[in-house]
Amino acid sequence: MSWFLRLKLMVLFCFKEVKGLVFSKTVPKDRFANTDILTPWIVYMPLELCAILVVTPVSFAPQDCHNASVTKSISSNFLLTTCRVCAIPATEYHLGLLKAKLAKYRAQLLEPSKSSAAKGEGFDVMKSGDARVALIGFPSVGKSTFLSLMTSTASEAASYEFTTLTCIPGVIEYKGANIQLLDLPGIIEGAAQGKGRGRQVIAVARTADVVIMMLDATKGEVQRALLEKELESVGIRLNKSKPNIYFKPKKGGGISFNSTVTLTQCSEKLVQLILHEYKIFNAEVLFREDCSPDEFIDVIVGNRVYMPCLYVYNKIDQISMEEVDRLARRPHSVVISCGMKLNLDYLLEKLWEYLALTCIYTKKRGQRPDFTDAIILRKGASVEHVCHRIHRSLASQFKYALVWGTSTKYSPQRVGLTHMMEHEDVIQIVKK
Repeated sequence: MSWFLRLKLMVLFCFKEVKGLVFSKTVPKDRFANTDILTPWIVYMPLELCAILVVTPVSFAPQDCHNASVTKSISSNFLLTTCRVCAIPATEYHLGLLKAKLAKYRAQLLEPSKSSAAKGEGFDVMKSGDARVALIGFPSVGKSTFLSLMTSTASEAASYEFTTLTCIPGVIEYKGANIQLLDLPGIIEGAAQGKGRGRQVIAVARTADVVIMMLDATKGEVQRALLEKELESVGIRLNKSKPNIYFKPKKGGGISFNSTVTLTQCSEKLVQLILHEYKIFNAEVLFREDCSPDEFIDVIVGNRVYMPCLYVYNKIDQISMEEVDRLARRPHSVVISCGMKLNLDYLLEKLWEYLALTCIYTKKRGQRPDFTDAIILRKGASVEHVCHRIHRSLASQFKYALVWGTSTKYSPQRVGLTHMMEHEDVIQIVKK
């Protein structure tokens, strides 16, 4: 067994004193002929067995799984257990508990120190426009050049790293909407721990509606993995929806668990273990979809941000056409070249799609619609939202509205406050 695998086992065991070991797979006893324990922390076994066995402390298996039965005993230190009731092996309960501990300890490490030192100067800017888009990427990938091309703001661009040292805002005018674009300083590996002012950059990114991850097409795979890891560690979930789990702490009554679907990744006992790790002993939990332990931990913590992300591969003029085609076919990806101004129009169309904005035009009685000044709303907005955007008292004086556009069966159609508007609809509001 290599020293690397022994080190992984030592890290796995460091959370709890080990009195024995449990393997979640039942295998023939003769496979363990050379198995022996040198110390309480290092396990010697054939290397091929490491791929099929997962090790957990013995104290978790029998009582934490539904009547898990010990099927074979190899020695006083080795047991083979399986659960005949649920599909989740006994090891998964321990791994779920370790994930909860790691999430809690990571949150404590990322909390700013409470010392009396002077606070550092942040570089967040006031939110303006109809939507906010944050540019995130490593240094020298073309963020400042992209901002200068898409907006009227001139951001300094040079061939050396960290040209941008603060947040530079710009405005993209597209389809009647003003989209605020933020050019953030380049972040490096370890940004979540504060390296290179990474915490300030990520704090600004959490306030955005969409994140544009600018990547160098010549090394995009490595950069993408590192940036996703940094954002994941601070609670930013990219291109993911919020888990459909109802969770409500209570003052008494214990833990009430229920699910409307068949669960293959979590069970009632695992949910109780995770809640107990967060010192929660009374709560109501309802799973409406099959979620993983990580997603359930996100629901418990409650400070996760779910936002769409667009992966933009710049400098495609430096790679082959086959590589450009491969990158363009990846999900949530767009390939561009700021130097040669290639594919920028398509990027704007995708950005508008990810922002999910809707243009609504107004019309006065007896006059033509005003197509010069649109009302920008989120997709799924109703007539009531339009009234609140025009004036806060208009909804109380509302009688009916006439709507022209794709949201109606015929034009004009008389509608009420609950009618859902669609892109480029025209509305005329009649008051009482």
